[in-house]
Amino acid sequence: MASRFELKKSKNDKFVFNLTFMVLADSGKLILTSELYGSKASALNGIESVKKNAPAAVTDDQTA
Repeated sequence: MASRFELKKSKNDKFVFNLTFMVLADSGKLILTSELYGSKASALNGIESVKKNAPAAVTDDQTA
């Protein structure tokens, strides 16, 4: 099992990325969708930021 980033261009020519958790033969489970970025370089920087910061993320359970 692995995750992958999918970089896409929106209908209004902005860039967005999705993080998908891949499960065997499944097409994947969407984990997150980014904000819209004005440039591809900015979106790629966003991906790098998630890669760098996500391992240290904690869970903030606001359901209680």
